[in-house]
Amino acid sequence: MLADVSAQPAWPGAQAARRPLVGLSTSSVYPESTASCFELAGRLGYDGVEVMVGIDPVSRDVDALVQLREYHDIPVVSVHAPTLLVTQGTWGNDPWEKLERSALAAHRLGADCVVVHPPFRWQRSYAQGFVEGIRRLERTTGITFAVENMFPWRGPRTSEVRAYSPGWDPTDRDYDHLTLDLSHAATSRQRSLDLIDAWGERLAHVHLTDGDGSIGDSHLFPGEGDQDAARVLSTLVERGFAGHIVLEVNTRGMTSRSSREAALARTLEWTREHLAVPANR
Repeated sequence: MLADVSAQPAWPGAQAARRPLVGLSTSSVYPESTASCFELAGRLGYDGVEVMVGIDPVSRDVDALVQLREYHDIPVVSVHAPTLLVTQGTWGNDPWEKLERSALAAHRLGADCVVVHPPFRWQRSYAQGFVEGIRRLERTTGITFAVENMFPWRGPRTSEVRAYSPGWDPTDRDYDHLTLDLSHAATSRQRSLDLIDAWGERLAHVHLTDGDGSIGDSHLFPGEGDQDAARVLSTLVERGFAGHIVLEVNTRGMTSRSSREAALARTLEWTREHLAVPANR
């Protein structure tokens, strides 16, 4: 168990006086590496990096991540815990150990937020104590654990498969902090603006992306889908949101590094434009 560090100062997202930071998720450069994300984020002018702990060995090597942060002089704003289906064996098989290691990584990297998915339904004991366990981790580590909205699993000819427990929608669960993912909202056929209203001050972190309501989790660039991403950003500004906004998009279809770099640069500029000037209602 981690040492109790609850006496540490409140995380920066609680300071409503500052503007949100715009970060880049390491998943946004895949199949390029975690190291490539640090280099691109620093050169393009992003405010920080979110580390998706996963299949890239560097992403789970905290010493290497510290070196990347220092070499490229760019902060790590958040850590995405290895709670995806493809990372079930990353950092061991005990889900609570994964979250504790994520908090330790966040402390070493200077990040204040860990993004976590709800448990899968087959993780029964983990799921039964998940809500209370997340609150305990926040208290004992001083790190914000922001539970992410997910989506129902559907096939082209099948009804919804119950994959998550207590469920894919965290709205009615007793979590203190939540992560809004616009692509997940689209896949679950929800409106991100409605979730912002429903969550209120519990909204702590945003994965900026988009979706088109298809059964696949598309992670389009913001503005390419049905989530009204520009209005989402202006709404966050109007409401004094001061958490992190992290670009988490799918660039696997990009044919070259130059095209990926150009798209990420354009999106950073677009994001800052909409954070600076509220959209007309």
